[in-house]
Amino acid sequence: MKTGIIIPCYNEEKRLDQEAFISFIQQNKDYHLCFVNDGSKDNTLEILHKMKDQAPDGISIVDVKKNSGKATAVRAGARFFYNEPHISFIGFMDADLSTDFRDFKDLVKTLKKENKILVFGSRNSGGNGKIERNFMRTVLSNFIKQFILLILAMPIRDTQCGAKVFTKNIVPILYQDAFLSRWLFDVELFLRLKKYLGKNNIMNKITEQPLMRWVHVEDSKLSTKDAIIIPIKLAQIWMNYNVFTFNNTVRNLYTGTFKINDASTEYSIAA
Repeated sequence: MKTGIIIPCYNEEKRLDQEAFISFIQQNKDYHLCFVNDGSKDNTLEILHKMKDQAPDGISIVDVKKNSGKATAVRAGARFFYNEPHISFIGFMDADLSTDFRDFKDLVKTLKKENKILVFGSRNSGGNGKIERNFMRTVLSNFIKQFILLILAMPIRDTQCGAKVFTKNIVPILYQDAFLSRWLFDVELFLRLKKYLGKNNIMNKITEQPLMRWVHVEDSKLSTKDAIIIPIKLAQIWMNYNVFTFNNTVRNLYTGTFKINDASTEYSIAA
């Protein structure tokens, strides 16, 4: 059985390391790459198809027609992999390879060895590796992190790292419903799991693992405007999951209500 890796892509024409991805998938037959083109306006989609031509059995492409944010892209990829019988584990990583393949494979090893349902990378949880980030991004990240800790009420040091891997069977828990935020969906993932597993049990089922290497790549898709509204969006997420009645996702798990097709997002698949 294979591990599927979702790689969200939006205007990645100049940043996508084609050689690195092709080399990885040609050497690791127990993995499958799913690139999700999130309505790119450059030649990203064309490049992805050229990559697929070089590794047709190891690469799939989900083309989201309208730019909708990383949350929608990851959700589309997860729902695609959920319907693939040869996939047992699913994860996602950033297209700029700020987290490298070695670290991602270590997350998968931990998931299998420790029988967890979710293992996620951490850029600041005590590892001895090389973590590079510019000063202003560090300040903003620390501010957001403290806000998120208050919302989650869980001892998680880094929710926003772009490298996570999980068991296929929890896709209905995490991805049945659309996310409230384009970029802060990781917070919602943890809140959905917390609703499902309970606050006293969730930390026994997930593991936060230090990365050996993580480098912030310039030309981030997160704009200044996005950064300004982050506290507002986090407050909205907290209200939805803690004050208002949560939707039926958790109550309807494994009862036949999960539909892999999502009419709210128009996309095509090159499997």
